[in-house]
Amino acid sequence: LEVASALNTLHKVVRHYYLTGKKTSSYMTLVQLQMMMPQIMEQAQALAKAATAIRGAQPIGDGLGPTVASRFLGGAPAQSFGRDTVMAVTQYEGRLLYVVKAEGPMGYVGEPGVALRRLIEEMGVKPAGIIMVDAALKLEGEKTGEIAEGVGAAIGGIGVEKFQIEEVAANHKIPIYAILVKESDVEAITTMKKEIGDAVPLVMERMKRLIGERTSEGDSVVLIGVGNTLGVGQ
Repeated sequence: LEVASALNTLHKVVRHYYLTGKKTSSYMTLVQLQMMMPQIMEQAQALAKAATAIRGAQPIGDGLGPTVASRFLGGAPAQSFGRDTVMAVTQYEGRLLYVVKAEGPMGYVGEPGVALRRLIEEMGVKPAGIIMVDAALKLEGEKTGEIAEGVGAAIGGIGVEKFQIEEVAANHKIPIYAILVKESDVEAITTMKKEIGDAVPLVMERMKRLIGERTSEGDSVVLIGVGNTLGVGQ
């Protein structure tokens, strides 16, 4: 439904510029449309490919975060933890890991901000750190699958989830670490490419290094796999 809606929006944008240029006899309006057409066609083709991936329930590029989270779970039982969101508890080198991701294998993104607030403020968990994994939009010339590290909430969208996560972390003085894997907007909504899949074990190694360097034995750590969990189970 979202793919069809996005394609319909592209159609209306193109029609708007064309009819406006024709109505006003504005050459420059049609030039603007001509300049935008390569990007519009690229988006339209990506959306068409996305529809194929969704029909086949294939993991998409944006599913990198949930894939990493699922690997970290290692089969640990997951419980429902809010709308379209699950949480599981596991251990790594003496640390207690609370892993949060969207509920798979349906195409959900979950509510990580709500889950984090519930985990800390309702359950009383006091993590030594929060590690977030997500896909990041790459620029032309950057390699797909390249990994970057940073601080702060790694999550896209309109900003509500980002605000919720950073508000909880700031109120409780919990550092947030981010690991990002670069991909294009086309790669994010189409079937996961090999370069993105190959980055998963590398991201896991970086997460393990972060846990070892930034936390101590006996600490609790929250791991959040951000993204669309289509085709990715628990």
